[in-house]
Amino acid sequence: MPSAVELVESLSPWPKDGFGLDRIKALLAELGDPQLSYPSIHVVGTNGKSTVTRTTEELLAQAGLAVGAYLSPHVRGWSERIRVRGEEADFEAAVERVRGPAERLGATQFELVTAAALAEFAAAKVAAAVVEAGLGGRYDATNVLRSPVQVLTNVALEHTDVLGTTREAIAAEKLAVVQPGATVVVGEPEWEERARDNRAGAVIVAGRSNLAVALAAAEAFLGRPVDGHVDVRLPGRLERVSEDPLEIWDGAHNLAGVGYVLARLPSVRYVVVASILADKDVEGMVAALSALGDHFVATTSSSARSLSAADLAERAGRYFADVEAIDDPAAAVARARALGEPVLVTGSLYLLADLAKDESVRWRTLATG
Repeated sequence: MPSAVELVESLSPWPKDGFGLDRIKALLAELGDPQLSYPSIHVVGTNGKSTVTRTTEELLAQAGLAVGAYLSPHVRGWSERIRVRGEEADFEAAVERVRGPAERLGATQFELVTAAALAEFAAAKVAAAVVEAGLGGRYDATNVLRSPVQVLTNVALEHTDVLGTTREAIAAEKLAVVQPGATVVVGEPEWEERARDNRAGAVIVAGRSNLAVALAAAEAFLGRPVDGHVDVRLPGRLERVSEDPLEIWDGAHNLAGVGYVLARLPSVRYVVVASILADKDVEGMVAALSALGDHFVATTSSSARSLSAADLAERAGRYFADVEAIDDPAAAVARARALGEPVLVTGSLYLLADLAKDESVRWRTLATG
């Protein structure tokens, strides 16, 4: 029998028969609808979802609750996605709990892992769960929760072939998770009225900071103020994997994410190593990254949607003085390191996940924790 990781990685992340909730609802029904045994905070948005989810988890735990958290995607391993009481859950056991009905119903990769997380939280008897959506909201497998609080971090153009071609259309898909009478926390004030139109009981405009959004979500859930002093660090989010020479990994996967990173990087010149998915604003991302340095090393990730290194290098050639195409991500990073300048690895969390599996790259990450 394949291991949990082998099983999950053998499944398609995309439904073959279109997006919908019927299969995940049937799967959870066979499991006794575990998601109804605890209240949750549902986090949707374009960027910052994982950081807001983890920060909210920490705030609730600090307030004395037993908390579960579900995140995606991961960087260093599938176990990052399911957390209980401040620790990564036993991923093998969580998947085994749902394996039979998931295989019988033909669950997708994301549906299986989502069901595993929701069932794990019930088995652990958590008092609350903070759940990050995957794609959109309306037809995302996480849209099955009993959540008195929903969070919309921000909205930018993404997955336009599925969610719509305007920010307004994408916001509508994400805010479809709003439950009547619930409290909705928004990071951008322009979505306040749309949240109210979805029958929200209250809307809180928290501001664009991830901490502010998480703090508002935790306080809305608890109904009281909480101590906002938490230190949350996620793999692949402005992660310093080396200080001397400086090397930073950030999975900024769209133009808005790149803009966020640019404003927070140390002010030095970088060799940029990047892989970008073909359905993103590639030109905009590469143009923005060109502000960081003159040398660009294009590579590709294991995602089927990743641009080839050659295609990415061709596009980057308009913006960088020196461009190289190296298909193998580890070799691309090695080449960047050999140039002896600060390195930024970015463009896709899939790229960072591929690199984290490679022993020739990981030594530096592991050395700095």
